[in-house]
Amino acid sequence: MLLVDDHQVVRRGLRTFLEVQDDIDVVGEAADGEEGVARAEELRPDVILMDVKMPGTDGVEALRRLRGLDNPARVLVVTSFTEQRTVVPALRAGAAGYVYKDVDPEALAGAIRSVHAGHVLLQPEVALALLSQEESGGGQGRGGSLTEREREVLALIADGRSNREIARALVLSEKTVKTHVSNILMKLDLADRTQAALWAVRHGIGA
Repeated sequence: MLLVDDHQVVRRGLRTFLEVQDDIDVVGEAADGEEGVARAEELRPDVILMDVKMPGTDGVEALRRLRGLDNPARVLVVTSFTEQRTVVPALRAGAAGYVYKDVDPEALAGAIRSVHAGHVLLQPEVALALLSQEESGGGQGRGGSLTEREREVLALIADGRSNREIARALVLSEKTVKTHVSNILMKLDLADRTQAALWAVRHGIGA
């Protein structure tokens, strides 16, 4: 995994804790979003732990750049409770979830493992904010346009499954699953899997 935070003492503390975990390998660090994107392209980590508020290129902009580059890393945002107005854009930009800056170390390790496994981590406050925005925006009332197979895929997205896991569960190729996911997002006018998962839960599909 890659650590992206503008405070060296924070990166050092995180590295010290994470490196004693048997299944987590810290491959690099970055001090801001721009360096984080460059390091992510160079190192291709599975997970990025990224601060939101950084000088220069912040976490949200870094997320947008990573998505534009089609970087496969799963990004876990580090934030505080008072930054909800920043967290929602971060999730819309492609973050797989977020943790509080005062998170318990063992909980942080668990969050990293969960994100790596393909799950989306949403605290209730941010989930409600996203749902309220989704209700006033696209996607509402369009579930009827989904095929039965697309609804099955959507249910598994809501369950936090990766494309590979969905392919295995439905006996499909990953390429076919990717096509279904693209069609779901297009039909519901949603930007990413996070919004799709929330839409599914809100409309009684899946988890």
